[in-house]
Amino acid sequence: MNRKPIRHLRWWIAGLLFTSTIINYVDRQTLSVLAPFLKEEYQWTNTDFATILIAFRIAYTIGQGVCGRLLDWMGTRRGLTRTVLFYSIVASLTALAQGLWSFRVFRFLLGAGESANWPGATKATSEWFPAKERAWAVAMFDSGSSIGGAVAPFLVLWLHYTFGSWRPAFLITGSLGLLWLLAWRALYHTPREHPRLSAEELRIIEQGREPAESSSADLPKVGWGKLLRYRQTWGIMLGRFLLDPYWFLISEWFALYLMSKGFQIEQSILGFWAPFLGADLGNFFGGALSSWWISRGWPVGKSRRTVILIFGPSMLLLLLSVSVKSYVLLILLFAWASFAYAAASTMFLSLPADVFHTRAVASVSGLSGSAAGVGTLISTYLIGRITDRFSFEPIIIAASVIPCIATAVFVSMVRARKSPDPQGVVQNF
Repeated sequence: MNRKPIRHLRWWIAGLLFTSTIINYVDRQTLSVLAPFLKEEYQWTNTDFATILIAFRIAYTIGQGVCGRLLDWMGTRRGLTRTVLFYSIVASLTALAQGLWSFRVFRFLLGAGESANWPGATKATSEWFPAKERAWAVAMFDSGSSIGGAVAPFLVLWLHYTFGSWRPAFLITGSLGLLWLLAWRALYHTPREHPRLSAEELRIIEQGREPAESSSADLPKVGWGKLLRYRQTWGIMLGRFLLDPYWFLISEWFALYLMSKGFQIEQSILGFWAPFLGADLGNFFGGALSSWWISRGWPVGKSRRTVILIFGPSMLLLLLSVSVKSYVLLILLFAWASFAYAAASTMFLSLPADVFHTRAVASVSGLSGSAAGVGTLISTYLIGRITDRFSFEPIIIAASVIPCIATAVFVSMVRARKSPDPQGVVQNF
């Protein structure tokens, strides 16, 4: 019996990816929001707290590359089912943590599970969206990190004060992924296998693709060794290595940064929230601007590159926050920097699907995520040591300047080939 097609099914899929990213970020932000209370209870220094974040980041860094390969091999539906189930259980079990070492272990396991989200979502986007809509779809799922980061302070602090303990916050936020899995298993299949996809929408999805791209089951898999021979792979990896640490400065350290400036987290919750709102708007603005240029006939590569050239260097405005005394102006500067970061980051997240054949998308996304993880590992260690010994000011200066370097790396390395790739791995973009 034929089931009635679901209208605009690809956007329902994007909605699932968006929701998954929200849950992913609520789970990881639970620790960051509770950090001031945990530091007081366990007498941690910033360096101690950094080691917990580093435990997460080591697993996340290794996991993105590994999970990217697994997702290309296993498939998006099955791969994300298993990883979301795993990290949801781990996030809930963090309620049992007893001290520094147990937090490190739980965060390591959480990082291993959560590392599949971005490679998986990027692969799903490459399967379900044509190039002209892909940046919109990436902006949609990536904005879940901003929404999750914005929701987490309200939800986690409410749970903390309601129950009088931090433990129920981990248990309840961790359980959200289990509910998401019910919708994922019911709705997600690849386009050609989906029983509720109309023929008309399938034509839209496959619009502009190379014939082999629509179905790659019979094509050879692409290993890391082959992918690392392309300068485009290195450009995406190095760009994220440099750019992504800014986001984790905001998502993991911002509450402690506000306290270092003399603001209490309960009194400044709107300030904690503002950079996440800025990032959410930046995701959609960058995606919309790029898609608009493509609809006007611009090449995909040119549209993505121009967005990065505009917004990456504009993060230099954050330098002003070093000397700013006004709370409102300080928050606005971080909101702008997060807006600019997210507009550029959406382009970086779109690039694996733009540049590479669908059979290599999750692998490239995973490699770039691992590179971002290495950069964040280094920055997390330095933030802990530098803020314990000096202050946050050197960190903020670096966060302002490094995006300019990331922009230069990208525009010089991620360009279309002068001749078609004989292996069919890099596409014309």
